[in-house]
Parts: sequence; structure tokens; C-alpha cells
Amino acid sequence: MKRIALGISAVLMTAAMGFAAEPAMMAKTPKGEIYTNMKGMTLYTFDKDKAGASSCYDACATSWPALEADAKAKADGAWTVIDRTDGTKMWAYDGKPLYTYAKDKKAGDMNGEGLGGVWHMAKAS
Repeated sequence: MKRIALGISAVLMTAAMGFAAEPAMMAKTPKGEIYTNMKGMTLYTFDKDKAGASSCYDACATSWPALEADAKAKADGAWTVIDRTDGTKMWAYDGKPLYTYAKDKKAGDMNGEGLGGVWHMAKAS
């Protein structure tokens, strides 16, 4: 009986943890407060995306990897989950899909800011 109760508790705790935390965190930088992934890598938005839909695939997605969401991830407030055309899911904040930049090599790098006039660091709205 104890094993069943412990098993149920573990499942409930795991499920609760999946919904308790945001998929990103805030970081203070000289350019203001921005969102980063959990490893501290800068997150970006792409002006060519439509609200709730990514338009970055193929070569674009190689340079700008999506902030992946687990298949069971659920929206929470301004954080939403977007279905990509390749069958994966990604996170969006305030309807804007979020990406990292392949040329950012360490936490705190912001090499993608302003590239092509269409990539911008993700900031809280």
C-alpha cells in the first residue's frame, strides 16, 4: 500500500513541477531585462512570425533553434505552446515564438540582437 501511495505522490509531484515553472527566466543586462532559457542563453523573437505561429524552419531553424516545449507542456498566462509544422512544439511569450541563436556560445551572449533588422531580444511586455 505504501508503494502505491508513494508512486501516486511521485506522479502528482512530477506533474505539478511541469506546470509550476516558466520555461524561461529573466536576466538583467546592460540592454535591460531580457528572457533567457534555463541555461542563461538569450531568447529572441522574429519579426516575420505571426502571433502564435513560427515561420523559422530549415536553414533558419539551424541558426535560430526554437525554444522547445515538451509534448505535455501547457500554456500558462502569457506563456503559450505553439505546434510547429515539423511536429515539434515550442514556447511563445505573449504570442511571440521564442528562439536561441546558434552563434551565442555562452550564457549572456546577445549576438543575435538586431540581426537583419528582424531579430530582437525577448523582453517582458
